[in-house]
Amino acid sequence: MSLYKSVPEEVVLINEHDEVLGTMEKMEAHRRALLHRAVSVFLVNSQGQWLLQRRNRQKYHSGGLWTNTCCTHPFPGESYESAAHRRLKEEMGLSCPSLSPLFRFIYKAELDNELTEHELDHIFVGYTDTLPEVNPQEVEEWHYIPFPELKRKVSRQPESYTVWFRNIYQEVEKYLTKEQLYDKD
Repeated sequence: MSLYKSVPEEVVLINEHDEVLGTMEKMEAHRRALLHRAVSVFLVNSQGQWLLQRRNRQKYHSGGLWTNTCCTHPFPGESYESAAHRRLKEEMGLSCPSLSPLFRFIYKAELDNELTEHELDHIFVGYTDTLPEVNPQEVEEWHYIPFPELKRKVSRQPESYTVWFRNIYQEVEKYLTKEQLYDKD
């Protein structure tokens, strides 16, 4: 029996300008590869280490893969920022008042289980030294990792990381370095 209980939820379907076209049940949108809203959160501690999680193996896609701190789809009527805070609490048991948007991008990638991600993904970053209290239905394990070590690991074993994470982690690093955000207290 699966630890992960799938609860039907809707995603917000959009066009490439983030204009709402309607809603659809999440799994159907992934089967049909329709563009929808998404959020990815990256947390960094005061030592500049990134908080990564390994997705529970029972997740509907990309189970057992390492990825950013958390990700989600905003509910209909929910802002990107509210979705980021909600999911950070649901998956990692964390609140992060410093959470702020970095950038957004559209990607399309085939996944396992005959699903495809086609998302406008809004990327958020936050800073905390608080340790997570993970939801085991969502997160199998977690760790903090310095970026140079992370880059080596992704280079050596890309198949161990989610497709969206591989697409953006270096871009996130550029924003963090550019803004000198590692020096936050």
